[in-house]
Amino acid sequence: MTADLRQIVEGVLLVFAALFPIVNPLGGAPIFLAMTSDYAPEERASLAWRVTVNAFILLVASVATGTYVLEFFGLSVPVVQVGGGVVVSTLGWRLLQDPSAVDRPSPQAAPQRRNLAFYPLTMPLTVGPGSISVAITIGANHPDSVRSLLINVPAILIGVTLVSATVFVAYRYADRLSR
Repeated sequence: MTADLRQIVEGVLLVFAALFPIVNPLGGAPIFLAMTSDYAPEERASLAWRVTVNAFILLVASVATGTYVLEFFGLSVPVVQVGGGVVVSTLGWRLLQDPSAVDRPSPQAAPQRRNLAFYPLTMPLTVGPGSISVAITIGANHPDSVRSLLINVPAILIGVTLVSATVFVAYRYADRLSR
């Protein structure tokens, strides 16, 4: 295996290992199922696909532009890491206190159901503040050469694609996973 290919594989594994536990598609699947319990299987599959595409776009945008946004506001990556850690800890603590707290939407018309794809299913359920802060941290290492850019970009895109694929599989088959 060439050194470049090895670096790409290591980058993919790093991105996947960093994002997968925070995105937590297996933990989000029961919530997705509860929020879409009155949907037909075809509607649920379509919604799972839209959530996946939205999650992919949000994660890639966070990796690509997050550092520049932080620089614009005068924030540093360590501040975002600490803030993201506090947010994830707070959300985890709330889940420990009341794990059954899942808001179920009222029955809605089909056009209104599509709105669920972004809020609340993509943001904050799938890609929340913790995921965005991890994605910003991943994108914080600016490549210093064209060669490192050609290694980092595919690794990040493949890693985010793998995380998004797990979101799709977990949400698409949430009814089967919950059995």
